[in-house]
Amino acid sequence: MKIGIVGLGLIGGSMAKAYREFSVANDLGYEIYGYNRSKSITDFAILQGVLDGKLDESTIPECDLIFVGLYPVSSIEYMEEIAPLVKKSAFMIDLCGTKKEICRTGFALAEKYGFTFVGGHPMAGTHFSGYKYSRSTMFKGAPMVIVPPRFDDIALFEHIKKLLEPAGFGKFSFTTADEHDRMIAFTSQLAHVVSNAYVKSPTAKNHKGFSAGSYKDMTRVAWLNEKMWTELFFENKEPLLYEIDEIISSLSEYRDALESGDKEKMQEILKAGRIAKEEIDG
Repeated sequence: MKIGIVGLGLIGGSMAKAYREFSVANDLGYEIYGYNRSKSITDFAILQGVLDGKLDESTIPECDLIFVGLYPVSSIEYMEEIAPLVKKSAFMIDLCGTKKEICRTGFALAEKYGFTFVGGHPMAGTHFSGYKYSRSTMFKGAPMVIVPPRFDDIALFEHIKKLLEPAGFGKFSFTTADEHDRMIAFTSQLAHVVSNAYVKSPTAKNHKGFSAGSYKDMTRVAWLNEKMWTELFFENKEPLLYEIDEIISSLSEYRDALESGDKEKMQEILKAGRIAKEEIDG
């Protein structure tokens, strides 16, 4: 199998390393080609033996599987550029954090040129970014969200799982682009907004010696790539606005109860939150 990987950052780099390790361990002879805006990263990955060469006009038509892991807008532009070169039997899977726009483009290009496009979002990562932090085990046991071109083809689902086997995902969820973006606004994007806002308190500068697990849990994702997350937030503007409005409304209840000295109300609010957590996560 010949594999192309577009974007050798944390996710794309980890995907390249996972497929290389799987190929070597199972003596499969995969050929892996990569493209990155920074040419030095591509060259370094080739020197490491992670890549066999560059993903370009000569190798794109040979690829059986192409991962696209640039920022959403750049991914769309790149897909539009290379689509005429992709062979009809190939699968193209994006690795972006939002799905609506990239899937709209990907499905249209696939229909026009004959290949298969699948939306993908690996639910894994770290607060660091870039190829140097990528690792072959990044996706081991992690969930993978898939947006397929159709939902009535079990054979397609199984083939997608087989193609992604080298990454080591622990669970697959199949959904629509709209549902993905709605859920990600809550489970991921809102968490990054809240964490990023939380550490801006002037009190945070003096937290050492007073903080433990709660602080670490709340602030882990405040350390983010602001360029990437800005693009993701604006790609998913309406669902994220809804979630931000919801949490502002909830926080106002806590504030109002505290300011008014209403201990019964505070206890009621806290109990409702505890019960919600129990019901949601068991």
